[in-house]
Amino acid sequence: MCGIVGYIGKHAAAPVILEGLSKLEYRGYDSAGMAVFDGERIQIQKSAGRLKVLEELTHGGATMPGNIGIGHTRWATHGAPSDINSHPHYNAEETIAVVHNGIIENYLPLKEKLISKGYTFVSDTDTEVLAHLIDYYYRGNPLEAITKVMHRVQGSYALGILFAEHPDQIFAVRKDSPLIVGQNEDGCFIASDVPAILKYTRKVYFIQNQEVVRLRADHMHFYTVDEEEITKEPVTIEWDANAAEKGGYAHFMLKEMYEQPKTVTDTLSPRIKEKEIVIEELGMTEDEIKAIRKIFIVACGSAYHAGVTGKYVIEGIARIPVEVDVASEFRYRNPILEEGTMVIVISQSGETADTLAALRESQQLGHKVLGIVNVVGSSIAREADNVMYTWAGPEIAVATTKAYSAQLIALYLLAMKFAKVRGELDESAFRRMLEDLKRLPAQIEMLLANKQRIQRFANRYIGAKDVFFIGRGIDFAISMEGSLKLKEISYIHSEAYAAGELKHGTISLIEKGTLVAAVATQDALFQKTLSNMVEVKARGAFVLAVTNEGNTEIEKAADYVIYIPRTNQYFTNSLAIIPLQLFGYYVAVGKGCDVDKPRNLAKSVTVE
Repeated sequence: MCGIVGYIGKHAAAPVILEGLSKLEYRGYDSAGMAVFDGERIQIQKSAGRLKVLEELTHGGATMPGNIGIGHTRWATHGAPSDINSHPHYNAEETIAVVHNGIIENYLPLKEKLISKGYTFVSDTDTEVLAHLIDYYYRGNPLEAITKVMHRVQGSYALGILFAEHPDQIFAVRKDSPLIVGQNEDGCFIASDVPAILKYTRKVYFIQNQEVVRLRADHMHFYTVDEEEITKEPVTIEWDANAAEKGGYAHFMLKEMYEQPKTVTDTLSPRIKEKEIVIEELGMTEDEIKAIRKIFIVACGSAYHAGVTGKYVIEGIARIPVEVDVASEFRYRNPILEEGTMVIVISQSGETADTLAALRESQQLGHKVLGIVNVVGSSIAREADNVMYTWAGPEIAVATTKAYSAQLIALYLLAMKFAKVRGELDESAFRRMLEDLKRLPAQIEMLLANKQRIQRFANRYIGAKDVFFIGRGIDFAISMEGSLKLKEISYIHSEAYAAGELKHGTISLIEKGTLVAAVATQDALFQKTLSNMVEVKARGAFVLAVTNEGNTEIEKAADYVIYIPRTNQYFTNSLAIIPLQLFGYYVAVGKGCDVDKPRNLAKSVTVE
């Protein structure tokens, strides 16, 4: 979950590294550091705290001259956030420097071996083991030393490595943690993710598992773990470089919320052709679609919540049974995947460790996997049998907004496609749904324009200790995401419950002043949810309601109502989530929380 950046070229390395790290700080912000070769030695500067601390210590990189260097922004795993545990880590002579994203699972026996050989350790990290292990095997040939380490290390890693004896080279290596390299006329780059180098180049190479790359200022070479040279083809990234900047917004999260109309349009439009849904990347014939007996949707976090919505939509209109699994549970419970089962994995980054493991397990069991991902060329995008991109562009804020909205659209399209092919949706109903889909961007934009009203309400609940979100059916799915948005950025305890379960324990937690957010967009379930609102209100709760325009009856049971435009019952989550995102955002802002970088979280969870 950490971020790494490296540069070798014509320009000073430190400012380039700092610039790249600023685009990756969403991956971890417990500490930051750099190693730069200044012509005589590897100079290292690192510190606990946000990247700005490192920027100040180095005066924007000015105190670290040199044209080759590596940098790191950390999300702590082994070892508490501290100056000593910060990366880069190095050998005793400070002639080898390493930055690392991942977890070395067998670091303790390796550490014991090295101690027995006379090595001493100053940090609590697994990464320091790598620096000493490389030193142990180094005999003048960096590639040989690195591959020996790769054969002996278990776990996940993306590494950037400097050797003082080879000041014209950066080495990078990957296993189960994301790593890309790029090149322009001025030099070569390594990075954990595209935004770090998008300013400098759009042509990137995705490093595969157990591959090593040697970078010089004007070229790069790729090798296998057995030191055999290989060739790779670059991928052109189409993202708008400006999309990775705040563009005048107070936070990336706010900017990304306001990009949702465009995101929905970009994900939707290419797949609607001549009033039909065409998903070429699905790679399935109509007969294969008709043969689907069951669908597994596997994901984590917000992507899991999108999957829960997908379950309601696919089962509702395509009549295909759907099971939704948290990826970490799916991979460990020995899932039963029978013939005719389709597996869908969802991930914004395409690097989520548990989701990637679930993909691989499904394939080992003989099933094809469809990946719904945002990042082109990511691990899931490369390894899935077919991939459906969401075209959300770079999402920098840790708390997802626009990528989640794009995932919903992808699932709607799949559901409608399956329903049409399987004869569960007649032409008239299909056309109406298609028109409702096309209206979603404008409806989302209208809801975003209502932010001031939501902000005023949010300011009343800055001091809340507990918030409960309730809903029935598909409204329960959106309650889960609304609750997550609030808790992860405001640090307020928040939980989502199926409204019908209130009386089975949860209602005992309701007391005077407790905020309950009730989502009631499903006409068939409206009266039942209304009854649940009355129940909590009778016990002193303050009730916030999200419902469709025209449902004015709800005002009798709610203290505050947010109305969303009418749309197809299966698409309401795309609209209901907007006020819930805004509510969570403004509560967090009001509390003075770091909205873009909430504590203890990282954007891409690439470790277990």
